[in-house]
Amino acid sequence: MSEKKIYKPKPVSGFPEWLPQIRRIEQHWFDHIRSVFESYGYCSIETPSVEELDVLAAKGEVDKEIYVIERLHKEDDDKEARLALHFDQTVPLARYVAQRFNDLDFPFKRYQMQRVWRGERPQAGRFREFYQCDIDVIAVDNLPLHFDAEVPSIMIEILQGLDVGAFQMQLSNRKILMGFLAGLGITDSVDVLRAIDKKDKIGGDDGVRKLLHSTTSLNDQQIEKIIGFTHIKTPDSSFVEHVRTLGVAHETLEQGLNELAFVMNNLQHIDAGLVVADLSIVRGLDYYTGTVYETRFLDDPNYGSICSGGRYEDLAGSYINKHLPGVGISIGFSRLFDYMRLKNKWNPVRKTPTDILVVLPSEDRRAHAAETARILRHRGFCVELYHADQKLAKQLGYAEKKGIPYVWFPPFDDGGAHEVKDMTNGAQNKVDPMTWNAS
Repeated sequence: MSEKKIYKPKPVSGFPEWLPQIRRIEQHWFDHIRSVFESYGYCSIETPSVEELDVLAAKGEVDKEIYVIERLHKEDDDKEARLALHFDQTVPLARYVAQRFNDLDFPFKRYQMQRVWRGERPQAGRFREFYQCDIDVIAVDNLPLHFDAEVPSIMIEILQGLDVGAFQMQLSNRKILMGFLAGLGITDSVDVLRAIDKKDKIGGDDGVRKLLHSTTSLNDQQIEKIIGFTHIKTPDSSFVEHVRTLGVAHETLEQGLNELAFVMNNLQHIDAGLVVADLSIVRGLDYYTGTVYETRFLDDPNYGSICSGGRYEDLAGSYINKHLPGVGISIGFSRLFDYMRLKNKWNPVRKTPTDILVVLPSEDRRAHAAETARILRHRGFCVELYHADQKLAKQLGYAEKKGIPYVWFPPFDDGGAHEVKDMTNGAQNKVDPMTWNAS
């Protein structure tokens, strides 16, 4: 007989796969996030894993590191649509709203918790397959500004409930920075934005000065005003006066200041230190048109944003002739989850959802033991009936290995009593399966 060939599979880089005890923590996180989303009236949608390439092209997104889907044995004359795995949830949402516009109630408040795919180089905090948890509010023609305060409030409540450690959400408004630069007479802002964004990597203020001198024609006064602007960071709406002391005026700047002040004033119920107005935020300004959000760990600020988003002027303009402004924010779920896993910063859970292991006294008494398990399940417990007629020590060892907190002993003989053993302290008592409750 020829020897059976065995292929030894290897982990696929960038595609995480967890053991059951880690997956259970992940599921607890999902349950918590879903619960908070729904407590604010957001409804769940799920879109297909793939989108047509033409849908992506309409939003100008085909240059992303997307995974294209094709059949292995595709014929040369195959006319089926070219498909790609979605790389975020914004494009699917835009397409979804456009196609179902007449069936939706606006403002449309939705949440989405799905996998997305990007062909990036895997590294710490970056995967090729990962979960995002998004909320968005979309309106027709006009979206009230108070939603710009609601969505960060929701995410802060979620992060606090997950006990992720010290974090801070930073808010700004695209109109403030762009209006400020326009007030300085700067019409081409690309090099300025790049310098501000690189501030921490190029030596702080001195690095910004040097880069702006080498890449722009700005004078010293303009550069110093820009640097002063990036220092503005306040826990309330007092940033408005700080900006005005710089002596720069522009209609767009004023509009952005008023909008961000409104949002900050509506976030004063948040615990002190969790929310700040930070006018140095640059990322995302090419997409967002108003409020922007970034969230970082206070003890590891270089890790990058774990929760970000903002307001956009028109979600689905590439797909429907309607003006649909919106505001949204997203938790980089897998990025945050893996950080907590690697840092061992989360509260552990047991390997199994099982609350009670029902002992199998013997094969002859399997039916009675199974009935006991059914009674306990109907009362709301997660119950596992031991799988084989084996020695009691082995059954107890199984419960201990899996971290099952209670072991139930159905009667070993007719007329006998039920007993339950608390595996945490060893106490064992006679009980009634119809009335017993875990201590």
